[in-house]
Amino acid sequence: MDKVFNKVRNLDAYPKVNEDFYSRTLSGGVITLVSSIVILLLFFSELGLYLHTVTETKLVVDTSRGETLRINFDVTFPAIPCSLLSLDAMDISGEQHLDIRHDIFKKRIDFHGNVLEVRQEGMGAPKIEKPLQRHGGRLEKNETYCGSCFGAETGWFLSYFSVLQSDEECCNSCEEVREAYRKRGWGMTNPDLIDQCKREGFVQKIKDEEGEGCNIHGSLEVNKVAGNFHFALGKSFHQSNVHLHELLAFQNNVYNISHKINRLAFGEYFPGAVNPLDGAEWVQEAPNGVYQYFVKVVPTIYTNVRGRTIRSNQFSVTEHFKSTEVGFFQSPHGVYFFYDLSPIKVTFTEGHTPFLHFLTHLCAIIGGTFTVAGIVDSFVYHGRKALKKKMEIGKLR
Repeated sequence: MDKVFNKVRNLDAYPKVNEDFYSRTLSGGVITLVSSIVILLLFFSELGLYLHTVTETKLVVDTSRGETLRINFDVTFPAIPCSLLSLDAMDISGEQHLDIRHDIFKKRIDFHGNVLEVRQEGMGAPKIEKPLQRHGGRLEKNETYCGSCFGAETGWFLSYFSVLQSDEECCNSCEEVREAYRKRGWGMTNPDLIDQCKREGFVQKIKDEEGEGCNIHGSLEVNKVAGNFHFALGKSFHQSNVHLHELLAFQNNVYNISHKINRLAFGEYFPGAVNPLDGAEWVQEAPNGVYQYFVKVVPTIYTNVRGRTIRSNQFSVTEHFKSTEVGFFQSPHGVYFFYDLSPIKVTFTEGHTPFLHFLTHLCAIIGGTFTVAGIVDSFVYHGRKALKKKMEIGKLR
């Protein structure tokens, strides 16, 4: 056993020197103190890097299919009343969502930006006292109201001898009449002739909101393909394959589409996300026109250090104002957002430096500092020793 211990003892890479042969110097103490401070500083620096999360970025081809795109928006129009403002969305697949009301909120604001009223679109309708029935006369006790759609019922069809109408189709509010007109591709020009609109005071409500603005915010879910959504005046409808908006008789010929984008995001927020249109503001100078934003959406996946994954999007944007002259065929006035999807997806993955890497760096700091300090100490010690020897020789002479 002693032979084994002796062999192991011979492998000692750190031979010990008897303390009687140690020579401690002031310079060596100063160098040891400085090197210890340096090691301490480098240790805390490395510890901070170890605790700090590192984000790895990759670019990959987006192979996802059949997903949807969530658009969150908050836009203020200081010169367009809420009753005239509508939101539409459509994409290249042919899917259209006209006059979107679900998850949409509108705030009436005055000239100074103060909120006058907040309402959610499509929630409730005014009660009509004794409304006009489809076939004449007012609603009596225990009778079920079925208002006329004034010729816009989808159940109308022509035969050789008569024109028949489905009694199952009812328009019980001004909004339902407007919707029926939209489906038929008609624009409502005189709401005073519509009993529901007259009873609800639709025209008066529009007149009461003259000079007001509107803040519209909410979200919409669209197919993950190229498309557009836009804010325009009046309800949308199609006529001869052309997308139009009803221009009510009480509207002006000049429309001010000045606007401020308080927030626009394609998907959920993730750390480090920058939405370039947040806070963007544009003031109209020409009398009429269409303001267009061309957005390039980049799919993004963010995974934090805990493994939580956020599927969102980043985007870049360019913008353009197109002025239109009254009297010529023109696009409906409004603010349009045309978006397209990038085929490249960005992935951000958070993580920590591996512990073994941290340990390796720590050993390198300690070993490297002591090695350099030993070299400096040796240089100083031998330099002082040589200088002392020369001084002694000089005295002897």
